[in-house]
Amino acid sequence: MAAGRPREFDIDQALERALAVFWKKGYEGATLPDLTSAMRINRPSLYAAFGNKEALFRRAVERYLAGPAAYFAVALQAPTARHVVEQLLNGAINAVTGPHNPRGCLMVQGALACGDAAEEVRQEVSDRRAGGVRALARRFQRAIAEGDLPPETSAGDLARYVATIIHGMSVQAASGASRAQLRRVARLALRNWPMP
Repeated sequence: MAAGRPREFDIDQALERALAVFWKKGYEGATLPDLTSAMRINRPSLYAAFGNKEALFRRAVERYLAGPAAYFAVALQAPTARHVVEQLLNGAINAVTGPHNPRGCLMVQGALACGDAAEEVRQEVSDRRAGGVRALARRFQRAIAEGDLPPETSAGDLARYVATIIHGMSVQAASGASRAQLRRVARLALRNWPMP
């Protein structure tokens, strides 16, 4: 059996370039010509390496979560709930205002509003955001059990509060807010932190 023609491009570099396009333009805003031009490949190569646009977007989301958004999993390991949130806020600010990144957050802007044809993509990204809130709520529940948060704290409400701040900072960054401005927002958010 004859071997297929070898790829003439670096698949990791192509995926990194696709991530940048999706991050900047969102799922529906990123056209196939945008993607193939940025990835420096043709359509047949895109389909052969990644499947369709939806499959490519899913791969880009995985890369985003393992790369620019990896701060989230690291922050959950911080010793106290307040440290978790400080690390989350700082990590988010760095990601959404990084000089080498598009402004904002792929998980917030990438598929927030989609047409019917992209409903599955929108739902998947929404589910991933909700999964992050659940993981944060579990961490806060542990903090309550350890006496690090007051016993009357609602772990779910506190997790949604933190997620709302982070998602809002992403939108602000996409609208041009500076890193310094977002750091001031983070400090204001932490003033409301419940003390044990």
